[in-house]
Amino acid sequence: MSSCKTIAICNQKGGVGKTTTAVNLGIGLVMNGKKVLLVDADPQGDLTTCLGWKDTDALSVTLATKLSEVMQDELKDPMSGILHHQEGVDLVPASLDLSALEMSLVTVMSRETTLRSYLSQVKENYDYILIDCMPSLGMITLNALTAADSVIIPVQAQYLPAKGMTQLLQTVIKVKKHINPDLKIDGILLTLVDGRTNLAKSTVEALRTNFGSVMRIYQSSIPIAVKAAEVSSKGKSIYAYEPSSPASKAYADFTKEVLAGGRQKERLHSADAR
Repeated sequence: MSSCKTIAICNQKGGVGKTTTAVNLGIGLVMNGKKVLLVDADPQGDLTTCLGWKDTDALSVTLATKLSEVMQDELKDPMSGILHHQEGVDLVPASLDLSALEMSLVTVMSRETTLRSYLSQVKENYDYILIDCMPSLGMITLNALTAADSVIIPVQAQYLPAKGMTQLLQTVIKVKKHINPDLKIDGILLTLVDGRTNLAKSTVEALRTNFGSVMRIYQSSIPIAVKAAEVSSKGKSIYAYEPSSPASKAYADFTKEVLAGGRQKERLHSADAR
C-alpha cells in the first residue's frame, strides 16, 4: 500500500494564500527529501502560472485531460503530461478546460471520486500530493476533499473568517460522513499576518479561542510581505527568490510542522500495529 499522503489546501474564500502555500509547502517538502506532486485544481491555473507556465491554455495535457480520461475509462499513461519544475516538484497543471469539465462531472457516475481514481494511479511515485483547490465548494473541490487524506486551511489573519470557516467545516464533515470517512483536518495556517496591527492580533486570538480547542492552529504563521506577493510572478518559490526573508523562514517552519505531524501519525500507526 502506498504511504503517500494527499493534502487538500482548501478555503472557499479567495486571496488567502492557498496557491502560495501549495508552492512553498511543496518545495519545502522537496528540500526535506520528499517526492512531491502538486495538483492545480483551479480552472484559473494560478498554481500553474506561479510555477512559470504562463500560457496555461497552450498546455496539451492538464488535469481536465486526466479526469476526462478517467471518466471515459481511457487512462493509459497516468504520468504523461506531468510537468517537472526546476526546484524538484512535479505538477499536474490546470487550464480553463477544467471549468467545462466541472459541468460535465455533475452527470457522471461516482462523480465525487474521479480525482481520487486518477491520483491512485500516480501516488506510488510520491511521498506527498498537494491539491490547490479553487475558491469555491463546487464539484472539483468536492473531488479534492474526496481524494485527500487531510485538509490544510489557510486563513487570512485580517478579518474574522468564522462564517466562511463554518461553511467549509460543514462541507468537510459531510464529505467525511458520506464519501471519505478517513478525511481529517490537519490544521489552520494563518496567512498574510501583519503583526504590527491590533486587528491582526485580535483576529489571531479570536481564531485560537473559537477553533483552537477543536482543531490545530499551526504555530507558524505567514507574515504579509511584498516579496511573498512578488514571487508569484517569478516562476519560483520564496526560498529561491528571497531565501533570507521572514516569509521564507515562516514557510520553512511550517513545512517542519507538517512533517512532524506526519511522523507523529506514523508512530501512532506503528504503535497500533504492535
